[in-house]
Amino acid sequence: MSRSDRVLADAEAVLRRHSERGQSLSTRARQRRNAGLIRKVKYAFWAILAVVLGSAVAGFILPLGVTGVMIALGVMIAALLLIALIPGESGVKTEALAQTGIAALPLKTEIWLENQRKALPAPAVTLVDSIGVRLETLAPQLERLGEQEPAAQEIRKLLSDHLPELVTGYQSIPQPLRREERNGRVPEKQLIEGLSVIDAEIARMTETLASGDLDKLATQNRFLELKYQEAKELGQ
Repeated sequence: MSRSDRVLADAEAVLRRHSERGQSLSTRARQRRNAGLIRKVKYAFWAILAVVLGSAVAGFILPLGVTGVMIALGVMIAALLLIALIPGESGVKTEALAQTGIAALPLKTEIWLENQRKALPAPAVTLVDSIGVRLETLAPQLERLGEQEPAAQEIRKLLSDHLPELVTGYQSIPQPLRREERNGRVPEKQLIEGLSVIDAEIARMTETLASGDLDKLATQNRFLELKYQEAKELGQ
């Protein structure tokens, strides 16, 4: 079995492993959307209650009449429309990842990845789900890191530089050419191989942070510089 075939086989096995140990990226994204919808329902309830109470208080001072009732209904409708227009979950732009604090970076990266799913092949989506699970595990550990610590900088480089370059490099290739060999490489297989490396690297980072060996994290990550040079070549 060739290296590329092994990468594809490993990618398909990742989802089976992680389905037993946690929620997928899409499931958590759906939960975030549901939470946003619940917040909107709460806002609508309090807005209607405020209008009703305000109208009742005004009615003690001056009878509302038909005109007053219509005004109150208009205010209710306007409030509900405004609440409906509030975005449930804002998307994350690629350039925003570099500006995100290290503690919030895993969640922002997860949301960014969720927005890329439709443009990725099935084996890559499987790896994206796996990366989402790993990011959820990594997030609490980053809360203890300072922004300027070497370990934090290496993690930021992986999540806000290497990962977006890999994915956007693949997306920049016209769809009919993504499975064709170019300069001895197949873009789709390159993408899957790169995501596999990122998945394994996040797992290693998590284990290293858990052990408290931050110097080891900073030095072992250097090999990625060579690996992700290929990602930059995807779009060329």
